[in-house]
Amino acid sequence: MRLVIARCQVDYAGRLTAHLPMATRLILVKSDGSVSIHSDDRAYKPLNWMSPPATLREGVTEDGTVEWTVSATKTDDTLRILIEELLHDSSHDLGVDPGLQKDGVEKHLQELLAEHPTTLGDGMSLVRREYMTAIGPVDLLCKDPGGGSVAVEVKRRGEIDGVEQLTRYLELMNRDPLLAPVRGIFAAQEIKPQARTLATDRGIECRVVDYDALRGMEDGSLRLF
Repeated sequence: MRLVIARCQVDYAGRLTAHLPMATRLILVKSDGSVSIHSDDRAYKPLNWMSPPATLREGVTEDGTVEWTVSATKTDDTLRILIEELLHDSSHDLGVDPGLQKDGVEKHLQELLAEHPTTLGDGMSLVRREYMTAIGPVDLLCKDPGGGSVAVEVKRRGEIDGVEQLTRYLELMNRDPLLAPVRGIFAAQEIKPQARTLATDRGIECRVVDYDALRGMEDGSLRLF
């Protein structure tokens, strides 16, 4: 991973357009080709980013300003970064990450919903579990009866952090023309009122799921133990 702290201006062009005026920010360049721009707030959420696969080209403008151009491989989207002042630039090998270890109930709940996707809605079908994005895996990727993509985040207890996490996944996935438009479902045994309000405001559907009822639907005959 490459960590760059710089005074920079950022412009995204493609299906969406966005502009970040000149300011000091953190730029993360990951080995998978993704590039993300961060400020000193907003928790883990970047201000803007380019998802992989992508190509980073470093150059200089006619007036001598350092210019990075990040181009998506599958689309015409580009992320243009003008660097006025470079404050830090370092690279680190993080090795292979073992991934997020979910607690037993949450992991089992995800497995049960994958086996019974219609619990999330009539006609819902599973595409795959742990659908990988540039910022981590979405718990479930499903299709609704109309063929639309649905990203599902599964929690034992639904709180604001989970809604923020799903929002980040949705913003990224909706940049992929092969998936977009993607809507979200926030599924949990219990959803806090604040989390429900935030999810509703962002167009995310909330589903309270009954863990014990799902366990009763489990087919033990297919298991070794």
